[in-house]
Amino acid sequence: MIVGHPLTSFSSFKSNVSRRTLATIMFLTAPFVLAQTGSQVRWKEILKQPDTWYASPDATRIADNVLVYQRESGGWPKNIDMAQPLDEKAKADLAQHQKDIDSTIDNGATYIQLSFLARTFTARKLERHREAFLKGFDYLLKAQYSNGGWPQFYPDLRGYYKHITYNDDAMIGVMTLLRDVAEKRSNFLFVDDERRHKASVAVQNGIECILKTQVVVGGKRTVWCAQHDEITLAPAKARTYELPSLSGGESVGIIRFLMSIEKPTPAVIDAIKSAVEWFQESQLTGIKWVATPDNSKLHGFDRIVIRDPSAGPLWARFYEIETNRPIFVGRDGVVKYNVAEIEDERRNGYSWYVDSAVSLLKDDYPKWLKKQQH
Repeated sequence: MIVGHPLTSFSSFKSNVSRRTLATIMFLTAPFVLAQTGSQVRWKEILKQPDTWYASPDATRIADNVLVYQRESGGWPKNIDMAQPLDEKAKADLAQHQKDIDSTIDNGATYIQLSFLARTFTARKLERHREAFLKGFDYLLKAQYSNGGWPQFYPDLRGYYKHITYNDDAMIGVMTLLRDVAEKRSNFLFVDDERRHKASVAVQNGIECILKTQVVVGGKRTVWCAQHDEITLAPAKARTYELPSLSGGESVGIIRFLMSIEKPTPAVIDAIKSAVEWFQESQLTGIKWVATPDNSKLHGFDRIVIRDPSAGPLWARFYEIETNRPIFVGRDGVVKYNVAEIEDERRNGYSWYVDSAVSLLKDDYPKWLKKQQH
């Protein structure tokens, strides 16, 4: 256990400039979208509605919007609030972008659209929604690498877009959707048997990729990087401040997915136990990651680490692979071991500490262990 490290995790405070919130801000400024006038449902809440709502006129309107945004590849671009009303001019403008190659699984794109379309088709049986779902489903199958991983973007495979991407639960989101299809979950009963079988195979291949990409340090399995090289499977760099490292964030979602496997193999069980052991050993205690008002800073506040013996455990977003030390990187790409040493914009605009493993260690893992003993 790392005790009292001056760099630790993410407390209950969540900045309004986190990556997901930035995506929401982008929703509001996305091109072709009119000001919200009628819909009471926002895109970020699209999968949280009661079952009856998916048969409503508003749900149908939004589903038809989703079809307008779908690319010829079958996927969707990210960071767009597709619940916003569109007039005919906006739809015509969007039609000019159907050949764009910006389809992605980043920030929930594509698999959230598919989950939504499955619900609207189940509720109203409109054929156009089924056809769009199947086109998007086939896109996910086509985008998968032969080694079982998924790139962040497809067919645009430039730079880090081509890496196998666990970042922000991208690959886990895709695999969860495909498993729901394979297991005939209620909203996916309309999917044909051939596609259902392909979904099952894709999920199994994805699990094999997860096992192969678990980082081994000194002969011991640890956790995962946020992205891995699509050929060598080694931890890989994304943006300048996202270096090859051990992820204290994305690895939680991977473990939870593995724990949800009904009949895990010995290899899966070993991967889970090894990763949980890493989290237990790598937790940071005795500190809080807090925001203090500061109008001189870009975002109007400054995030600092304070000592607090009563604070719950935290984890750094990234750990150096060789040393297991928390690392922090600004836009210059230089590794720092103290978050205070990176520039204001990156320090206050990124989730350098996380606490998502707390419930994993306290609740989920003990329940899973107990289940394995029966």
